Amino acid sequence: MKKFILFVLAIFLLLPVFADESNILPSELGLVQSVEYIDGNNAVAQAAQKVNVKILTGEFKGENVELENILTGNPYYDIKLHKGVKVILHAEDNGEGVEYSIEDIKRADTIVWLSLLFCGLLIYVGRKKGLYSLVSIIITVVLITHCLCPLILIGINPVAASIIICVLSTAVTMYLVGGFNAKSTSAAAGAVLSLLFAAALAWLTMKTAHLTGFSGENSTFLYSAYPQLDFIGLAISMMVLATLGAVMDVAMSISSTINEIYHTDSNKTVKELFISGMNVGRDIIGTMANTLILVYLGGSISLVLLAGNIDLYKFINLNQVVTEVSSALIGSIAIVICVPFTALVASGLIHKYAKKAEKEKLPFSD
Repeated sequence: MKKFILFVLAIFLLLPVFADESNILPSELGLVQSVEYIDGNNAVAQAAQKVNVKILTGEFKGENVELENILTGNPYYDIKLHKGVKVILHAEDNGEGVEYSIEDIKRADTIVWLSLLFCGLLIYVGRKKGLYSLVSIIITVVLITHCLCPLILIGINPVAASIIICVLSTAVTMYLVGGFNAKSTSAAAGAVLSLLFAAALAWLTMKTAHLTGFSGENSTFLYSAYPQLDFIGLAISMMVLATLGAVMDVAMSISSTINEIYHTDSNKTVKELFISGMNVGRDIIGTMANTLILVYLGGSISLVLLAGNIDLYKFINLNQVVTEVSSALIGSIAIVICVPFTALVASGLIHKYAKKAEKEKLPFSD
């Protein structure tokens, strides 16, 4: 465990090497003191708000500024304000002084209390395992934000970068949660093999379906900022990352089951362990694949609703629709293929390690 902790610390020490030092537009926090509709009628769809905002952070903290908030009538773009709302202010030096504009409403507080609730429940219910799971989640998020994203932005192949991050994340998660033993190694191996299969299948899908890698507004905005990026590779990377969590779950479930079966009856052969793992895996497949499909479907419900306003044949051939459906199917296929991959590796590795441990009088598992 000490070696693994040192390995994790080494990853975090290397993070500044990969960190992206891009120029981020400055912003400050403000509090709305008063709101007045310029046309005097807040029922009008297209109007403007005259907003008095107190600056809460930065060089001009404590000062009040008068800003204009335009309402276009489109709820996607409009920011309707009222007294007491905290807002994000964009600050820009126009040569004569700092000019502020309202960017959005401050919403991060909601994320904070939801995160605290999740962490609290995870540790309370999962105890030590829950704490390890939380640590692995934090490490995975940091790997994606501080390693994967900067690597892609400097021109590293997105698929290669995502696979490396997935391998690191899988190793950290499996060994933290399951300990250093054949069970965790088998789960990690099964998950990585499934992700490699998913990456190959995603690449084949992108080529045969002639997908562009642009599946929404975010892709368009990203292209405006970084037109040199490989968007097909980026789409493949997203498909692989979206599959990671479910695949790790299935892999650990299969490996842990085979490990427990062998603990109960050490006379089981490799073939018998494999069959047992497959039997359990068949029960897991139905619910896990269904879960992944529903996650994608739930996130794309607005797109599904549009099907009623467009010719069905045209709809199912849209780039965005095919990309979303392919992502869901590739993730589900990865879950299915993870079962035999993990069962095969776990049955052989756990059996071999146990026999070796018996001969050398070593502990069977951590």
